[in-house]
Amino acid sequence: MATDSSFSWERYYQAPIVGIVRSLPLDTIRPITQVYQDAGLFTLEITMNTPGAPKIISLLRKEFPGMNIGAGTVCTMNDLTLALNAGAQFIVTPILDERVVKHTVARQIPIFPGAYSPTEIHQAWSWGAAAVKVFPATQLGVQFIKDILAPLNQIKLLPTGGVSQENIRSFFVAGAVGVGMGSSLLDKQLIEEKDFDSLNQHFIKIKGEIQDFIQS
Repeated sequence: MATDSSFSWERYYQAPIVGIVRSLPLDTIRPITQVYQDAGLFTLEITMNTPGAPKIISLLRKEFPGMNIGAGTVCTMNDLTLALNAGAQFIVTPILDERVVKHTVARQIPIFPGAYSPTEIHQAWSWGAAAVKVFPATQLGVQFIKDILAPLNQIKLLPTGGVSQENIRSFFVAGAVGVGMGSSLLDKQLIEEKDFDSLNQHFIKIKGEIQDFIQS
């Protein structure tokens, strides 16, 4: 049973999409997070190369207790320490760093480390990854997910990079347990225009593409 401070797998599986927020100011991220939650999406990653990322994570944790708020682009132990001290409920990395993965696992916090090759994917899983972020998925495609899962069917894969409304369903059909989405989810034009009603509808449409794979 998840507590207020722990990652909620129940909420995650209600909408298995990790929204990636990068380089936006807090006063923009706040309304995005509200719209995201209103659309029935609950897992949001703030990248550590976003200015003021630890403060943003900490504030979102307080203001949106029903969300999973995590840290992305965690590349070093220093990044990890800052993220965990800010209250990040999950960790995402673009690379495979043994110390970062094992330390996070020891803290019983879900980590989605980035991996590319079958060897890296298996290594990340063996170190205790909650799921392995296949990155960049745009270079590998849906067939790669199928090919990996044929011999390594016990591993949970989270393709990230190049996932869009047009292809998101195909990744789930291939066996992914979720996806990471950045610019294709957080529409830059709608955000710049502060058209949060349209952004809400955009989120709902993307979630609708994977309705068959959502656990209610």
